[in-house]
Amino acid sequence: MPPSHPNLPDEGQLFRLLRQLDRAPEASQRATAGALGISLGSLNAQLRAASEAGLIRISDRDNSADRRQRFAYALTPRGSAEKSRLVDRFLAGKLAEYNALHAELTGEDRGLIATKHRTDLMQNNLAPIPELYVSHESAQKLKHDAAALTSWDLTPRQVCDLELLMNGGFHPLKGFMTEEDYDGVVANMRTASGALFPIPVTLDVSEAFAEKVEAGQDIALRDAEGVILAILSVTDKWVPNKALEAEKVFGADDLAHPAVNYLHNQAGKVYLGGPVTGIQPPVHYDFKGRRDTPNELRAFFRKLGWTKVVAFQTRNPLHRAHQELTFRAAREAQANLLIHPVVGMTKPGDVDHFTRVRCYEAVLDKYPQSTTHLSLLNLAMRMAGPREAVWHAIIRKNHGLTHFIVGRDHAGPGKNSQGKDFYDPYAAQELVRQHQAEIGIEMVDFKQMVYVQEKAQYFPVDEVPEGSTVLDISGTELRRRLREGLEIPDWFSFPEVVTELRRTSPPRAKQGFTVFFTGLSGSGKSTIANALMVKLMEMGGRPVTLLDGDVVRKHLSSELGFSKEHRDINIKRIGYVASEITKNGGIAICAPIAPYTATRRAVREMIEAYGAFVEVHVATSIEECERRDRKGLYKLAREGKIKEFTGISDPYEMPTKAELVVDTQDVDVDHCAHQVILKLESMGLIKA
Repeated sequence: MPPSHPNLPDEGQLFRLLRQLDRAPEASQRATAGALGISLGSLNAQLRAASEAGLIRISDRDNSADRRQRFAYALTPRGSAEKSRLVDRFLAGKLAEYNALHAELTGEDRGLIATKHRTDLMQNNLAPIPELYVSHESAQKLKHDAAALTSWDLTPRQVCDLELLMNGGFHPLKGFMTEEDYDGVVANMRTASGALFPIPVTLDVSEAFAEKVEAGQDIALRDAEGVILAILSVTDKWVPNKALEAEKVFGADDLAHPAVNYLHNQAGKVYLGGPVTGIQPPVHYDFKGRRDTPNELRAFFRKLGWTKVVAFQTRNPLHRAHQELTFRAAREAQANLLIHPVVGMTKPGDVDHFTRVRCYEAVLDKYPQSTTHLSLLNLAMRMAGPREAVWHAIIRKNHGLTHFIVGRDHAGPGKNSQGKDFYDPYAAQELVRQHQAEIGIEMVDFKQMVYVQEKAQYFPVDEVPEGSTVLDISGTELRRRLREGLEIPDWFSFPEVVTELRRTSPPRAKQGFTVFFTGLSGSGKSTIANALMVKLMEMGGRPVTLLDGDVVRKHLSSELGFSKEHRDINIKRIGYVASEITKNGGIAICAPIAPYTATRRAVREMIEAYGAFVEVHVATSIEECERRDRKGLYKLAREGKIKEFTGISDPYEMPTKAELVVDTQDVDVDHCAHQVILKLESMGLIKA
């Protein structure tokens, strides 16, 4: 909402005032009045009103000998948000004037989209798009002032979201969504203003942090290293209905969906909303020359005269089918091609972005250099299928694209808990088709591409000549061939891509991996883990590290108790150490109780980014565990003398999809360890 103050100037004059103060905060009053073309008296009145409305901060200059320059002016976060709003109003007004003049001179209506919709500022891919950053001078003042603000350390996903908010990638959003915007987006893909936006972009925080924050308060948003990126002016604080959000946005409240699992088990319980004042973008040390903001891409298109550009969204390495698809799309649209892969958070288990970008660069020379460009998008994907496709189209429009490729099962997360696809394979195309006119981008839809052996070329699956031999390799099959060191045929991929994939995905027998034992106290986890460690060390070839629950507690988690929160922290610490061992080609053996499904899943995802994760459920009954209890812990727990004891006063959530289940009752340890060895051999992790 625009600020209300009886003495504020009209919107046009207020816009000019805020813009001038942002550009030249150190200028004297006389110089500022001259730049605005008003008297000193009028300027003083406007400055007073803007200060009282909370739009600017007036401070004494340090060590200023010139009385004409006694004061310094800086936009507050609220002032920056108001300036951003007024920029939109200004541009919308100018566009309306242009449309009216065009109609008067030509007698024709340009047929542009109604001004209430978000694309009214960007009717072509050449015009700049509004950003949320303040000027360098204002940013320096805000950095100084932010030292006194409450700070929130952003998660990796929040950093991705914030970057695209600040650089205009999420336009028309001016910050993290308010509760009203969130409710509208969840219900019908519209913000409170009616703008199309299918995915909630909110700042989720812990309950403890939320208690320290009230509406009207400014908080500093910092990266993991404590560097300030922006200031959020909090307008809303609420506890969302996450089950409803999952149903509406992702189609089902099903933990098999990675974003739903994130929503329930990783995201904070409280949402904050409000406008964002951008101070500086996150720092990226990788592939700097490939990272472009929306305005940088638009400037690039202007320079080359690219008025029609088709975007190819991908989170996978490029193979020959992708090349054929992009060639066909560019021809169909008669447009230049932007390969625009996502390098933010994607689906757990995806190839890491470093490998993927090297793959893209390796085959870039297969494309016409004069008509193709590669740029990286730091987007945290939600894998929301149809809604995600509309979101991607909006983001690409903001980046200056005129056409967008939507393929089969766009942004699909795979199978649900019933083993069925979450979304119909072409539902994304249907939803984008419904909204493409409003977005201002044209969809290029494609079916699945398959290789026809007799023709030695790729065809859309619905255009295959009758009686032809169709060849295809699924993602699962590709991963199997990489895992087992099998041939990947030239008709499927490029030798350069295969070389890069084999560098980071060697055969399983050469990869690091983690064996993760879970079970009740006294089930025999540690005993089997020790026996397994000895057997693997006897074989040799890779270093072996045992991360026993009690030992880790002593050396890594001695300050933690046994609450659910502290147990989760302890297990995630074990997972992190195991992931580093796995990443570096070693074998990690973990033997904690790990009673909670969500935490075990988080550890699995952490480790599977680098190698195999083998969950072994030691399913010894609680009766047998109690019988073996030499320390008398179960007895003390049943007497209430030990609180939060797994299996007695705290639940143990049994694994349902463990790679191996063993029961140590009436079975010797050596046999159990040998079962694990056989499982590792069958998975190709060790040689028989």
